[in-house]
Amino acid sequence: MPTSAEATWNLSENELLDLLNTGALIPEPRVVRFYAPSFMYYKTSHYRSSQTHFPTASVTGTACALNCKHCGGKVLSTMQPAKTPDALWALAAKLKQQGALGCLVSGGCLPDGSVPLKPFTSAIKKIKNELGLTVFVHTGIIDAATATALKTAGVDAALIDVIGSDETIKKTCNLNVTVEDYANSLNAMQQADLTLVPHVIVGLHDGELKGELNALKLIAAVKPSAMVVIAFMPMHGTAMAKVKPPHPADIAKVIAVTRLILPKTPIALGCVRPKGKHRAETDILALKAGANAIAFPSEEAITFAEAQGYTFSFSSCCCAQIYADTAFRSS
Repeated sequence: MPTSAEATWNLSENELLDLLNTGALIPEPRVVRFYAPSFMYYKTSHYRSSQTHFPTASVTGTACALNCKHCGGKVLSTMQPAKTPDALWALAAKLKQQGALGCLVSGGCLPDGSVPLKPFTSAIKKIKNELGLTVFVHTGIIDAATATALKTAGVDAALIDVIGSDETIKKTCNLNVTVEDYANSLNAMQQADLTLVPHVIVGLHDGELKGELNALKLIAAVKPSAMVVIAFMPMHGTAMAKVKPPHPADIAKVIAVTRLILPKTPIALGCVRPKGKHRAETDILALKAGANAIAFPSEEAITFAEAQGYTFSFSSCCCAQIYADTAFRSS
C-alpha cells in the first residue's frame, strides 16, 4: 500500500482499484452517514428526502457575474431567492414555520469571486438568535473582515470551493484571481475561527485532473473540520455541457488522497456529481476510498454498505454537517 499521498496520486487506475479493493483505506468502525438535503427530490427503498428541512437560499437570486463554463448560473435556479437582508430573514422565518432545521446561504459571485455575504451578517445573527436554525454559508473568495463578521454572526460552518490550478480558475471560472487568493481565503477563515468545510471539485478542468492535489495541500494546511469532494457534472445549457465528466476512479483517487493527507478529518462525497451508472460506481469506490458520508447515495451504494457491514443512517441536512455528526477518528 502506498504510504504517501503523492504515491497514491501517481497510481494507474488499475493500481488504484487494487488498493481500494484491499479495504485498507476504509475507516474502522465502518460507519457511514447518508445525506439528502431539501433542494433536490430523493427517494430510495430506505429514505425519502424532506422538501423543507434544509433548503438553500441565494443572496443574489439567479445572478452571477462569472458565468462559469461548468455552471452558467444554473445551480442558482435550485435555490430560494433572498436578495436583501430583510428577505433572508423573512425566508428563514417561513422555513422555520415549515419545519426547517437549517439552511445553506449561498449565491452567485461578484467579479472578484466573492459571494456578497457581509451585508447579510446581521440577518444571519438574528436567524441564529431568534430562530435557532443551523446556518451554513458558501463563501467564494473571502476577506478577513467578512470572515470575522460571519463568525460574529454565529454561522455554524463556512463552505468554500478550492481550486488548485491558476489555469482552471481562468479557463473554467472566468475569474481573474489565483490559487494564492484561495489560500488567503482559507487562512482568513481559519484566523476568524470559523468551522471550515472546504470543497474540492474533481475534473473542473475539462473533466480531467488538474490542480486537485494542490487544492488538497492548501486545505490540509488549515486543518478543516470536514472535507467535501464533489465532481464536475455536465449540465444542459452550459458551455461544458458536452464535456465528459471525470471517471469514477478519478473521483475515488481524490478521496483516497484526501484520506491520506487528512487521516483524522471526516470526508463526504458531496451532492454535485454525475448521475446514473456513473454515480453508482463512484459511490461504491468512494466508500472503499475512505469516505465517511455520501450525499444523495445511489441504491447500489446503500446495498454495498449493508453487505460490507457498515452502520448507516440518513439525514435531511447538508452533507457538510458531517463535521458535527461523526466522532470519526482514523487510527
